[in-house]
Amino acid sequence: MKKKFRVTYNAPVTLTFAIMCVVILLLNDFLLGKHLIPAIFTAPGRIGSNGGFNYKSGLDYFRLFLHILGHTDWNHLLGNFAFILLLGPLMEERYGSKMVLLMFVVTAFVTGVINVCLIPRPLLGASGVVFMLIILASITTLDKNVIPLTFIFVVAIYLGRELINAPKAENISTVAHIAGGLCGSMFGFMVAPKAKRSPKKDKEEKTVTDEENKKPSFFKRRSEPKEEDSTVVGTLEI
Repeated sequence: MKKKFRVTYNAPVTLTFAIMCVVILLLNDFLLGKHLIPAIFTAPGRIGSNGGFNYKSGLDYFRLFLHILGHTDWNHLLGNFAFILLLGPLMEERYGSKMVLLMFVVTAFVTGVINVCLIPRPLLGASGVVFMLIILASITTLDKNVIPLTFIFVVAIYLGRELINAPKAENISTVAHIAGGLCGSMFGFMVAPKAKRSPKKDKEEKTVTDEENKKPSFFKRRSEPKEEDSTVVGTLEI
């Protein structure tokens, strides 16, 4: 017996973000002579430094957000998306796609502004977003006046590694990583997860449906098409 499996666009923000990063890197490497990412998809460095922020340039303000879409090479991109594709869908399911998109935007802006204020070299890549998701994912059982021990361990290990590697990290912004982690902890404490459907409500709806099915056909309400949480992009038969 053949089984059909649906291929769904289950995490629209995460998947769209990943596709955009891949397309940008392809264009940069194979069509635009590696000029696209340095020109648009990097956050400027400190004001006054070589390649620093120019407050008269409108593009530089957009680059504070767009730098998370640029990557130096394929190893850089794959290293980031090994985490983003794993954690992003989980966070979209927990907080909703719109909220996760806002988290990405806020993290990009915070890391970009910090780079402009403190770091003399340009910043690019989604490392800040990665560490935001890592910290956010560690806060899964947060209640009032309770801090999960796993959260403390993750923060300690993460910050410790960043501080130890800071002197050797010539091409990596440790400050951006720490800023992304702080954003993740802020979101974890301030943003409430999506409300879950209660079993009681599902049972009540099922009872109403059963009662309607017992009625003659001319008493039945016309059924509405059921909305899916994910967009179906194809089917697979096995």
